[in-house]
Amino acid sequence: MKRLILALILFFAAVALSPVLIGEKGYILVAMGDYTIESTVVTALIAIIILFISLLITLKLLRGGLSLSFSAWHKIRFSGQRRALRNFQKGIAAYVLGDNKQAEHLLVKSADSIPFTETAYLMAANAANLQGLPDNTKHYLQQINGDQLDVKETGLESVLITIKLLLNHQEFSSARTLIDKYHKFIGHDDRLLALELDLSLIEQRFFYVVEQLNKAQKSKHFTQQQINSWQQAAFSGAFHQKITKENQQALNNYWNNLPRKVKQEETVLLAYCQVLAANRINKPLTDILLPTVKKGANDKFIYAIRQLPLTQVDALIQAVQKHLHHDAKNAKWLTALAHLSAMDQQWEMAEKAFNARLHLEQPVDTLDLTTFAHVLEQLNRPEQAISALKKAISISDVDNTLKISG
Repeated sequence: MKRLILALILFFAAVALSPVLIGEKGYILVAMGDYTIESTVVTALIAIIILFISLLITLKLLRGGLSLSFSAWHKIRFSGQRRALRNFQKGIAAYVLGDNKQAEHLLVKSADSIPFTETAYLMAANAANLQGLPDNTKHYLQQINGDQLDVKETGLESVLITIKLLLNHQEFSSARTLIDKYHKFIGHDDRLLALELDLSLIEQRFFYVVEQLNKAQKSKHFTQQQINSWQQAAFSGAFHQKITKENQQALNNYWNNLPRKVKQEETVLLAYCQVLAANRINKPLTDILLPTVKKGANDKFIYAIRQLPLTQVDALIQAVQKHLHHDAKNAKWLTALAHLSAMDQQWEMAEKAFNARLHLEQPVDTLDLTTFAHVLEQLNRPEQAISALKKAISISDVDNTLKISG
């Protein structure tokens, strides 16, 4: 605007001065080949000023037109991306509100047109998973290349979600590839360690899991129940592989080489006993169980013994009877005597122990009642056996109802 005003001032100044200069017109001759241009100095000066002003006005108009055209082009060019971002935001809102169907639709619709492609597909995959649509989930996961998961941009969470979804849909090979790629983060993120342990158990890498359990036990992120679950699965698998792929001596050596603290873990001890009992390795089994029973094992250990396929139990029965001699109405030892007697086919002793146990206030479970029914059947008391089975079924139904409601 200032330039335009200045140009107008120059123009009007020239017009004002031109009469003064009329007396001294001056003379200009421009020759170009065969062409010549003649003019007075005043006329040439006025023409130059007018041309300069015209150029300024034209340039101003062109700049405004170019700016308007660029703005319009920008709106048209990025209108699709803005629409995709709106769909992405709406999809996130629907996901938070639990509308997984709408969330899946909007997130997939926006995925290819926004910078957060892998995030959109991950959320869409999880939304499909929550709807029970495995084919959709797998399809969205296939749209995500492991190279797209930039930890610096989206954090490790995107990797964790992808691995979880792959495990849920049994895409174990893809999950392994992804975990191996980000394996360096296992020492820094317990969530990735948990997924590594879960996948390794699926892959039956039991000895590797046993080694990695030290890291899990040092972490405050995991509950004792979770640690026990990994321990039970890992050691059961390791013991089983030792005896099936090698021999009993290899199993014995592996057990003896375990740290004393590990062997005293109840979960590990029971896993070892389970393998020994399943393979009828009785002497080592008795050598482990008998001292524990004599010292007065806790309720959980005694109740776990009920599920072992024991065959030689005379010494255990005698140890339990000594405990009952001091406390005849102890529910734990009555339960142990009843089941051990049933394993040894001492039906009358088992019946007396079960009857004494049932008269106590402490509740019994389905295993107690089904074993009692089997004892009564062996004693040719079908009506009482059926009654015990009905009670077992009733307890089982109640437990299932509680699990469903929970």
